[in-house]
Order: sequence, then structure tokens, then C-alpha cells
Amino acid sequence: MAVYLVGDIQGCYSELVALLKQVAFNREVDQLYIAGDLVARGPDSLATLRFVKSLKDSAKIVLGNHDLHLLAVYAGIKKVKKQDQLKMLLAADDADELMNWLAQQPLLQKIGNDNAYMSHAGISPQWTLTQAIEQATFAQQRLSSSKRNVWLSLMYGEKPNNWQQANTEIEKFRYTINAFTRMRYCYSNKNLEFDHKLAPNTLLQNNKQSSTALLPWYELSSVIAETTWVFGHWAALMGKCSHQNIYPLDTGCVWGNYLTLLRWHDKKIFTEPTHKVVSK
Repeated sequence: MAVYLVGDIQGCYSELVALLKQVAFNREVDQLYIAGDLVARGPDSLATLRFVKSLKDSAKIVLGNHDLHLLAVYAGIKKVKKQDQLKMLLAADDADELMNWLAQQPLLQKIGNDNAYMSHAGISPQWTLTQAIEQATFAQQRLSSSKRNVWLSLMYGEKPNNWQQANTEIEKFRYTINAFTRMRYCYSNKNLEFDHKLAPNTLLQNNKQSSTALLPWYELSSVIAETTWVFGHWAALMGKCSHQNIYPLDTGCVWGNYLTLLRWHDKKIFTEPTHKVVSK
């Protein structure tokens, strides 16, 4: 059995299939961990969801911000973003089945029996590992409940961005969604920040004044000193990180780069160049 982990697919179905063919992925014995954002900007989100769902227990998924937004769109809470290619998915005969399946997926996955975890954006530096696990469970229970649409409508907004100020269930839910699916940078006091997407070196070069108080979340988290973490979401990193036990897997396939797959036992990287460039 082999364990593989893949970055943001974003509807790039043909690239995913080609990448799995490279490693001779066997759904009967292998496992595929997916770092969130299965859907949105790429050309075939419908085929992507159908394929991943068909893998059953061989697929281990965490939800990303685009996956959650899709659920909100399907529920009529939000409108489709201009750049998203979701028309076929939303009109599919099995859309309801796919959305119900997607809503059951967690925000955090433990990787096998190792002291390693995967989430879409990372782990809040204001949390211990125990807190992160508790909050992931807290949010998943609400998203998979009969009141799913109520909770989806409550997840939007950037406040509170300080865990100590999350006093109500709604505030804790919103903070948890943001930490697991939207975070890249944090302020030096560990509060979440949502405006900047550039890689750290580029951000410093382009805008020194506004970026001096910002640090990548993994520079502030004490948890990663004792765990290994795999995440997506931050395409600008292009798989590069300042910590050896941190694996950023979003390499912007949907933006014209490539899809990245990590084989877990030997940490070998496989890539598949984009088959179709999507305009931003």
C-alpha cells in the first residue's frame, strides 16, 4: 500500500488522472489524501467530484474554501463567482448527492498513524494541536448536520481573527473555518490576516512597509515543531517552505503551473503540467 497526497485540484480532472497514472495508483490498496479545493476555477469540477467520491475510503479529503463556497452556492446562500466554472456541476442530476457527500468531509485529517496532519490552509498559531482537533470536529459536526445551510450562512466574515475573542459558537465556527481554509499570513501577535497572497520573499520585496508585521502562519505556530503538516491553498509558495516538516502542495495547476503529488513513505514529489490554462 502507498499513501499519496495531492494539492489543490480546482477542477483540473485530466491532470489528476494523469498524475495518478504516473504512480500507478491502485484504488484497491493505495490511499489518496486531497488538500482541499477540489472544485472551482478548473474546467471539470463535476468529473473531479464524481471521481474522488468513487474512490470511497481510498480518498481522504479536507475541505477548502472553494469547496465550502460551492456548498453555500448550492444552498442559495451565495452566487457563483465570475471566475468559477461550476455550471455543469450545479446542473448535474447527481448534484444533490455530491453536495451531501462533500458536506460530510472534515477540515482536518491525520495522515495514517504518523504524527502528521493535513488541512487546507494550515493550523492557527493560536491553537494547540488538541484545540485544532477539537475545533475541526466542532465545525464538521455542524456542516454535516441538518442545519448545514444555517452554518454555511454564518461562516462568512473576517472577525474574530483572534481566537481569544471567539466567545460564542458562531464566532468559534467562523474563526475555525477561516483558520483551516483561508489563512496564509498572521500578524506578529498571531491574529489571522486575509489580504495577502504573495510568497513571503515577494511580499517583502514589493511592500516592505505593510508586510513587516506579517509572518506566514507556520513561522508562528509552536505545533509544527512536533508535528508534520501538509497543506494547500497557497499557490504562490510553489511547494517551497522554510520548514523541513511542512509540505505546501498547491502549485497552481489551474493557473498554468502544475499539479503536485507527494508519496508519503519516501517524500518523493511527482508533478503533472497543466493541460489547459485558466485565465484569472
